[in-house]
Amino acid sequence: MTEPTVAVTIRYFAAAAAAAGVDTETLDLAKDATLATLVEQLSDRDGELARVLKRCSYLCDGVAVRDMGKPVSTPQTIDVLPPFAGG
Repeated sequence: MTEPTVAVTIRYFAAAAAAAGVDTETLDLAKDATLATLVEQLSDRDGELARVLKRCSYLCDGVAVRDMGKPVSTPQTIDVLPPFAGG
């Protein structure tokens, strides 16, 4: 039997996009996945991406996330925002 999943769209910006090698992607995650689970899965792909993700902040459907234990759901868009310079 196939485990239920949620489809999450991830949008990368600036250094995060450079490290990921894409601007946008959609991933299928386990139904009980959290934002921390997503970041861990992405970090496991590449050392440079993992380094960048440690400094990033995240938006879920345009709302800043303070709790990395926040469950992800379908459909949801996660924005990955590295620190930006300037004002």
